[in-house]
Amino acid sequence: MAEQAADLISSRRNPLIRRLRMLSSPSGRQQDGHLLLEGTHQLQELMALKDQLPEPVQVFATTDWLDAHTAFLQRLSGFIRVQPMSDVALKAALSTVNPDGVACLLPLERLPTPGSTPSFVLALDRVQDPGNLGTLLRTALGADVEQVWLAAGADPLAPKVLRSAVGAVLRVPFRRFGPTHDVGVEQLALQLRQARKRGLQVVGTLVPDAAAECSVIPYWELDWCQPTVLVLGNEGSGLHPLLQACCSHGVTLPHSPRLESLNVAAAAVPLLLERRRATMTASTQHSG
Repeated sequence: MAEQAADLISSRRNPLIRRLRMLSSPSGRQQDGHLLLEGTHQLQELMALKDQLPEPVQVFATTDWLDAHTAFLQRLSGFIRVQPMSDVALKAALSTVNPDGVACLLPLERLPTPGSTPSFVLALDRVQDPGNLGTLLRTALGADVEQVWLAAGADPLAPKVLRSAVGAVLRVPFRRFGPTHDVGVEQLALQLRQARKRGLQVVGTLVPDAAAECSVIPYWELDWCQPTVLVLGNEGSGLHPLLQACCSHGVTLPHSPRLESLNVAAAAVPLLLERRRATMTASTQHSG
């Protein structure tokens, strides 16, 4: 079975509780060097990558959770170290309102790092809502996005984002520009211009009268097989003018006039999966 510490932590005043609580903030994570993953699903996602981890993962779990997951723990023998905690102690350590009984630590240095020459990138302009960002990261993973670029906005390692992403941050490298919105937009614009110089098409979701420098077409008419950066705008104000000016192509996502606009996380799904469909179709035709 997994290696287990001898003593149950039952007090909310244990120093470990304060340490784990600190990991909900960017400064706390940087100081400690670890990311706290809360819940069974996130632990399962991390353990799917266990062969890539150089040392056992520290797991914090209630006795009820341990009793209910004996087979899971046996499969992970040698890959985790378990610290049992009381329900009260674990709840005090986590940000989840109703935790399911387990959490684990991951060194920040074990997060995936962006490569230098991606061919498919999702760029997000000041996305504010943690749930939206987490869903976007999860969709990016499903669409084989190689990197995600963020112009400020929500913290991609915040607990709410991690819960919505359900492990996607463990597999999709990201770069966050900032710290302020203005600096984040300027730095993302620089990345987009450099991407165009490397031959990538920079595709923004635009309306025709907002695109002075590129034509705007329905998204299914774009050649998604080309190396691409897809740029999606802020929930309230859309794509920043500085980022619009960086786009080589504009696409629309036609929908009913009864709806003013789609949620950014909802709009990303058909766009990202269209790229997936196009590349799969091209590969099938080529092999045939």
